[in-house]
Amino acid sequence: MPRVLLILALVATAFWVYTIVDCAVQPPTRHRGVSKPLWIVIVLVLPVVGGVLWLLVGRARRAKVQPSRAPDDDPEFLGRIGSISDQDERIRRLEEELAMLDAEEAFEAPTQPGPTTDPEAAATPRDDDDEPRGSRGAA
Repeated sequence: MPRVLLILALVATAFWVYTIVDCAVQPPTRHRGVSKPLWIVIVLVLPVVGGVLWLLVGRARRAKVQPSRAPDDDPEFLGRIGSISDQDERIRRLEEELAMLDAEEAFEAPTQPGPTTDPEAAATPRDDDDEPRGSRGAA
């Protein structure tokens, strides 16, 4: 008889610990009836009865998770993105805006000569100097 009572005490203790942990780790949205802290107190104060109450009354069932779909398989998503003609019109407008921007860049940016890499051209003085030759650096 004492062995049976010992086994029952171990099972009751394991059940009690399981219900405490289960109640504590569940998100607050899955607690029915009273708040999460109150459920933990109920399970702690009434070890076996509180655990049974938690499993029968307090623990909400997990919502069925809907399988994820690819966007092109989801009719709701397809309904939100508009029709093909709307997309074609948007692409046409974007292409026109891009062509206008390209035309503005070509019109506004005339070609300017870059720095010369010819050593002779760099050594000869330019003709547009205001100073006569040889007067540079003279005090």
